[in-house]
Amino acid sequence: MARPSVRFPAALDDHARNVERRVDTLLETEIARWRAIDPALEAPLRSLQALVAAGGKRLRPAFAKAAYLGCGGEDDELIVGIGAALEMLHTFAIVHDDIMDGSDMRRNQAAIHRQFIDAHRAGAWRGEDRRFGEGVAILVGDLAFVYADTLIPRTPDALAEVWHELRVELCVGQSLDIVGTARRSTDLDLARRIAVYKSAKYTVERPCHLGAAAAGRYQSLAPDLSRFGLPLGEAFQLRDDVLGVFGDEVMTGKPVGDDLREGKPTPLLALTDLRADDDARRLLQRVGSVDLDDVEIKQLQELIVGLGALDEVEATIARLAVEAQTVLERIPMREDARELLQQLTTYVAWRDH
Repeated sequence: MARPSVRFPAALDDHARNVERRVDTLLETEIARWRAIDPALEAPLRSLQALVAAGGKRLRPAFAKAAYLGCGGEDDELIVGIGAALEMLHTFAIVHDDIMDGSDMRRNQAAIHRQFIDAHRAGAWRGEDRRFGEGVAILVGDLAFVYADTLIPRTPDALAEVWHELRVELCVGQSLDIVGTARRSTDLDLARRIAVYKSAKYTVERPCHLGAAAAGRYQSLAPDLSRFGLPLGEAFQLRDDVLGVFGDEVMTGKPVGDDLREGKPTPLLALTDLRADDDARRLLQRVGSVDLDDVEIKQLQELIVGLGALDEVEATIARLAVEAQTVLERIPMREDARELLQQLTTYVAWRDH
């Protein structure tokens, strides 16, 4: 199946910019406040601000806004606050994720822990540079988590219920991921479970739920939005897995093959392992090795393609996207919002970064 040409929906560009401004306004205020206490507090907060400004797809705010509009929501300030909270929570997740994975790059710049490792070395400071850099980055991620709570609106009540579940599910998914990676898991069911909890729910389903809750239609539309959001969220994670192995480094902002060096328990690798012979499994044993070189990455890419795992994942992405679109057609909502969600579905499934 040919991949369609995709673009982030232009109608949501203004919302993305409004979310970015809301986050930046908060961080500028916090930087001024804490710099007055001690100038040393500026650097970690600036690193957080720079990471948000460096890009990102703003997908979670987009799904929340589209669902909100579809449910009849009209208060732009309310949904911008939700979007800003989601973006800040996502920033918390990627800062901690980069530490856990040992990833040195994020959004085409040094990951936050890498920045502070380098600062420690440049200053010839006391102690171990890695522990310092990772320690500061953990605190930066913690600040993002707290600021997300600051940004989320306090009403209606259903909003808080969904928000608390989203945060727990995100941490549960990350826990499954890190344990599965350490155990060198090639279990397909576990890989799919990680995809659901680490990404599918928090990228699509729960942002849609937040939009519905903000518009007062969570109870009536949550089941339909789950039937739409879960398959699409899984498609999102599968595309992420493909890009993590085959993507363009300039487009993704991370080195090609990073997922192979990290040994992520993905469906892509689980399917490859199921079809591998003894020689192929010897090569697969190198997955998760930090010294995996470019030649080995190329060999693993060829193995994944040659054993048909990539084709199967691509077919699954297409099937999940169609499933989500079919459900979307039956959800009672405004047609302009439905069109936005259809565009987001295409973008999520077939994006190149």
